[in-house]
Amino acid sequence: MGKNGEISDGLLVVKDGKIDYVGPYSSEKLPDGIEVNNFDDKTITPGLVDSHTHVGIHEEGEGWEGQDTNEMTDPVTPQVKGIDGINPADLGLQDAVMAGVTTVNTGPGSGNVIGGQFAAIKTTGSIILDDLVVREPTAMKMATGENPKRVYSEKEQIPSTRLGTAATLRKALFEAEDYLRRKEKEEEDFQKDFKLEALLPVIKGELKAKIHAHRADDIVTAIRIAREFNLNYSIDHCTEGHKIVDFLAEKNAEVVVGPSMTPRSKRELVERTFRTPGVLAEAGIKVAITTDSPVIPIQYLPLLAGFAVREGMTKQQALRAITIDSAEIAGVGDRVGSLEEGKDGDFLVVDGPILGIDSHVERVFVEGEEVDRSALPESGSKRTY
Repeated sequence: MGKNGEISDGLLVVKDGKIDYVGPYSSEKLPDGIEVNNFDDKTITPGLVDSHTHVGIHEEGEGWEGQDTNEMTDPVTPQVKGIDGINPADLGLQDAVMAGVTTVNTGPGSGNVIGGQFAAIKTTGSIILDDLVVREPTAMKMATGENPKRVYSEKEQIPSTRLGTAATLRKALFEAEDYLRRKEKEEEDFQKDFKLEALLPVIKGELKAKIHAHRADDIVTAIRIAREFNLNYSIDHCTEGHKIVDFLAEKNAEVVVGPSMTPRSKRELVERTFRTPGVLAEAGIKVAITTDSPVIPIQYLPLLAGFAVREGMTKQQALRAITIDSAEIAGVGDRVGSLEEGKDGDFLVVDGPILGIDSHVERVFVEGEEVDRSALPESGSKRTY
């Protein structure tokens, strides 16, 4: 997938980790001395991108020791950075690269009204996390609905209702606006505030507000507040988005849908359906599909897109929802998500359509280097993703 759409008998040239050429095959485009791989009738796709995960922060198989998803000691924690809690050795990252998910946007959960900062990272390449970072921060996590209400009602403090959640979010944003005014005036008694400094890029529209909202009324509340403060935002989960599709289209909302393959474990998930991504995409809304890993294991990202196709999404829309549209919502579309000149050389070799239930990811390349998946768990046999 690139600016030229699907290409048969194509050529992909990667130089110094970046895509140097992509298009119809031409021997003139082959640099001298380059290593040439002939993939015959295989399918080459961009590395997959999941724009909403907790991979590396909520570690696979680690229990309490590897659970750093929510700093639930204060409902407003914009100062915490996901990058400080990501373990690059997490099994979830190994699962991701096995399935061809080469970039994830990962960060805090939805226990707090403002949970902290997300980071986009590559899923392989180094045990040093800083070497994996694509962009940091990419977004400020915020949450509406049941989760903050449940967490803080148990602590007998605000917010214990949806009203309290909205008020808590408004108060934090109001204080950040006031702080910015005082800072810009260079008032003599001005003192820096660690938490409010973290919110300044959000108030300025430089950092996306990534707002957890499932139910239709919570989605509307999230957008109401985002528009009050002129925020750059996405609606994440958007479980009942299909019920207010015209509203979302009118507001030019970007949405991250999922995880849809879950039980109805709480009230706000009762109407979850794989129809939602297709309904929204058909209305012209930019849609990403997410595993919310580890809620759904990260390796099933293409499977979720396939289910969305079964329920009405076009194959092209579904592929975009786990590649370029997902990358753009995550704020890293300039680096990953499509096969275009100048972008990172992240691509997959698949023995069929990536959304096919019986297709296998045979080879994975990140920045032009093939990933040795033989060193990863369960790589000894073909696996279906």
